[in-house]
Amino acid sequence: VQLQASGGGLVQTGDSVRLSCAASGGTVSSRTMAWFRQAPGKERESVAAINWNRGSTYYADSVKGRFTVSRDNAKNTIYLQMNSLKPEDTAVYYCAAGRGNVYFSDNDYRKRELYTYWGQGTQVTVSS
Repeated sequence: VQLQASGGGLVQTGDSVRLSCAASGGTVSSRTMAWFRQAPGKERESVAAINWNRGSTYYADSVKGRFTVSRDNAKNTIYLQMNSLKPEDTAVYYCAAGRGNVYFSDNDYRKRELYTYWGQGTQVTVSS
């Protein structure tokens, strides 16, 4: 599975941005998909994920109520709608995909090692 993330850029505090992650060589509808981010000097952390079979979602506490992850099966693409952006949201954002038809528990979504495929990342910079 190849993942291509796009949509990042330079924005101001309070702005909104929508990231896209287009998949090829595999379907997003049959696997858990997620967004991670990595800020300079920090470890890569989970941001949001969407379950493949029920469409349930997971969010890191730091983005709850501001970010929304969604999936368009027809376009084989997932999205991350980011609202009310803050300077601390500045990072490279990566999309990731788990193996097909693999169940993720609520504790699994944030675990990087469970995601097999990764996109190249897209930079989001939020100025104050």
